[in-house]
Amino acid sequence: MVFINLYKPPVVSSPLAENELYGPEPHDVNFVYPLTPESLETERIRLTPFVPRVHMEATWEVLSTEGHELFRYFRFINQTPEVFLTWHERSIRQDPQHIIFVVIDKTFQDEARPEFGGSLAGLIALFGTSVEQLTTEIAFVVTFPAFQRSHVAANAVGVLMKYCLEVPSATVPGLGLRRVKWHCHPKNLRSKGFAEKMGFHYEGILRWHCLLSEFFLRDGEPVWRKDDPPGAKNPGRHTVTLSVCWDDWESGVRENVQKQIDRKV
Repeated sequence: MVFINLYKPPVVSSPLAENELYGPEPHDVNFVYPLTPESLETERIRLTPFVPRVHMEATWEVLSTEGHELFRYFRFINQTPEVFLTWHERSIRQDPQHIIFVVIDKTFQDEARPEFGGSLAGLIALFGTSVEQLTTEIAFVVTFPAFQRSHVAANAVGVLMKYCLEVPSATVPGLGLRRVKWHCHPKNLRSKGFAEKMGFHYEGILRWHCLLSEFFLRDGEPVWRKDDPPGAKNPGRHTVTLSVCWDDWESGVRENVQKQIDRKV
């Protein structure tokens, strides 16, 4: 049998020009599903797509001082605004399966940015969204320190769960997905416990799920195998996986999520 393999790795220009870092204007979020404003809001918070020209300055004000700890259990760290924006443009905006939202806390006004209609309280995302398989992952859940242990995280995650799992004909329409995943580092017990409080079910451990950058030696599993390729010298990570499926949603998770959204903190 004769065969050939003409694959060539994509050529990535580096670095991006400044106008490329901030994406096109007007900003195209390039997401596979429609975004309905009423589906992305509660009485206390609002989710809106991350638009670098609008949100990057306020985001970096927090990440520049708190980013290393906020991203401790993530697979990467954003050392500079350029690194963050390059990652967002190449890995998020240009891939229609992914989208990042900013979380606006409507109960606390940012006097320096009245156009926000509140304060920028965190980030949250949908990753790996599949129209064919009706699945997604709630990911990149980052609540800024000033808003931790408040209503922000439960409202942000809860409204995304409703958006993903409610059917399109609901009073507040959703996407009607069958499965929503939650992944976290095995040492991140706070993330796992929060997901379970929101109704996610523990499923197990994905062993050696991903590689970490060299900044995460303290929380990775070392891998030193003779003759490994260069990338395999980075520490690896196991991943806890949880999920909420459509039948869980219809069997009580919907009511629990609303309870968490309405809870007074």
